[in-house]
Amino acid sequence: MPPGDATRRPGRLGVGIIGAGRVGAVLGAALRAAGHAVIGVSAVSAASLERAENLLPGVPVLELPDIIERAELVLLTVPDDALPELVEGLARLGSWQAGQLVVHTSGRYGIGVLGPARAAGAIPLAIHPVMTFTGMSLDLGRLPDSMFGVTAPSAVLPIAQALVVEMGAEPVVIEEESRPLYHAALAHASNHLVTIAAQSAQLLADLGVEHPDRMLGPLMKASLENALASGEGALTGPVARGDAGTVVAHREALDGHDAPDTRQAYLGMARATAERALERGVLSPAQGASILAALADPPGTGGPRHPRGTRPGPPS
Repeated sequence: MPPGDATRRPGRLGVGIIGAGRVGAVLGAALRAAGHAVIGVSAVSAASLERAENLLPGVPVLELPDIIERAELVLLTVPDDALPELVEGLARLGSWQAGQLVVHTSGRYGIGVLGPARAAGAIPLAIHPVMTFTGMSLDLGRLPDSMFGVTAPSAVLPIAQALVVEMGAEPVVIEEESRPLYHAALAHASNHLVTIAAQSAQLLADLGVEHPDRMLGPLMKASLENALASGEGALTGPVARGDAGTVVAHREALDGHDAPDTRQAYLGMARATAERALERGVLSPAQGASILAALADPPGTGGPRHPRGTRPGPPS
């Protein structure tokens, strides 16, 4: 590994980035702003090359072996499914170096996936940013409001935490065995929120509402803020009120509309809401039974299942 640049402050590292996607380019820029030197980045697609040029100006685009040879810290920002093969493949090539920090940003994995690099003497760290990325400079301003899920061997955990703090964010320690459940919680909150917004917007658009986003925006933002501030105490709506008649009307409307994925999601979320409301005493047993009965499919059926645009019309 080459000696550090004498012009850098003590403790500064030469950082190599493998994967100039939205996450890699932004975190590379954040580490650079903290005084670390980004010595090289891998980028293949036109979008990655553009991000590298915009967020990491002057940083050379290098081949993977060259990055690993020159870097004191290798930042792996590749898709989850590609990470094990990448780490193992580079190990087979003998690329990893003893004492080198190898850091990935996957939410799913802890440090176990870095086992082949660790066997070569590298130091494994997992730091997962809990935020969505645009791959633009505005992401840098969002980092101070975010948290990172951090997993590392106890002896080097302070290094992982320090890297996150240097980027302006807050580290939260996640145990190795807890990473899949941790990631499921985040995906449920973030990804499914997008799906719910898209489904609701589609229903409104089907009714002729010209700007569904303007109708849903204030409602969803207020609901999210209230939920984060007050938890399930912020729950409103027909399920929380035990208004089974309204739930039945919703169901009939969805049964008659060609949006089977939305129907399925509505019924599933409404059942989960009713069950949680029952457990917390928001609904009485009688109210809960009434709501769940309104949501139940007849035995042996899953309700109508017509792909969008193929629902049969009324009989002629």
